[in-house]
Amino acid sequence: MKYRYTYIDGRARWLLKAKSYYSFGSTLHHVLQRFHDSGDAGVSTTSEVLAAYEESWIDAGYSSAEEMAEAFGEGRQILERYVAEAQSKPPEAKTLYVERQFRHDFGDFVLIGRIDRVDEYEDGTLEVVDYKSGRETVSEDDVATDIAMCCYQLLLRKKFPDHPVRARIIALRSSDSACHTLASSDLEDFERDIAILAREILSENFDERRPVRKPLCDHCDFLIACQQDPDF
Repeated sequence: MKYRYTYIDGRARWLLKAKSYYSFGSTLHHVLQRFHDSGDAGVSTTSEVLAAYEESWIDAGYSSAEEMAEAFGEGRQILERYVAEAQSKPPEAKTLYVERQFRHDFGDFVLIGRIDRVDEYEDGTLEVVDYKSGRETVSEDDVATDIAMCCYQLLLRKKFPDHPVRARIIALRSSDSACHTLASSDLEDFERDIAILAREILSENFDERRPVRKPLCDHCDFLIACQQDPDF
């Protein structure tokens, strides 16, 4: 069966079909978390990283053993290059958090974000680092217009109001990276927009909404839910 569902509070909740790119990305994120973790679970050498990679490998969602083997080999190459580059230059910053959830209570809603990594530089700047396992390139404009990266900067600024904050995306397939800093005025505008959107969501009666087919539907993970409507 392609999809499964369960019942929660009397409603059908659809469980998504496993996707190979989710499995691949989750595996790399977990290994990089351990690489940048200074605690007991941390790994530091290439051999330790690759051992952690094998232990962490998620095999769900691949269409064949050949596809999975190809992805596994690509993941090894990504991690080997990442570790070699990290060890070839002195660290410019110290890692404060890995895979850390941040939240801020705005009163009638709470903004929550899970950040891959937060680094602190000597001047006190905090940098949000986000890994993209499916990207080859990234630009400063990509970072500036990424809603999640803006949310992460807002959350960090709320928690550390005296620190400058910026965001960086790393395209793991190529090691390409780019960063962008939201000015204080831009963060204020973004916070206002987030608050407006959140309150619109909270005031909306979604039970009265009917699904309407759009061009993006064929690529949506939640299409199976809309297809339950007889008029869709």
